[in-house]
Amino acid sequence: MYALFVILNEIDYLDDLLCGFVENEISGATILDSQGMGSAIAHGSNTDMPLFATLRMLIGDAHPYSKTIFTVLENETMVNKAVSVVQEIVEDISSPSVGFMFTVPIAKVYPMKKD
Repeated sequence: MYALFVILNEIDYLDDLLCGFVENEISGATILDSQGMGSAIAHGSNTDMPLFATLRMLIGDAHPYSKTIFTVLENETMVNKAVSVVQEIVEDISSPSVGFMFTVPIAKVYPMKKD
């Protein structure tokens, strides 16, 4: 089993991504509101440090927030399907900061309740 994490900076594509998952029999994902460290620093209240002001000018309002989607997939075939879905949806986006994704192997899954 694998956990696939997708950090999506272009949040306008979230619905398309989820629809693509459902169409490819990938059901069950968790979606979190998230923010990158650079964005948090740039949009934070610390205005005393020149480095933060420079970072604020460089980043501006580009993608201040993102969505982190994660799902547990049974095997590499399902991982490849999910990755393909994401890549197809974002392939026409010219922004280099559309996001990224990664997998983590899962050794075991435990139920919340003991039977």
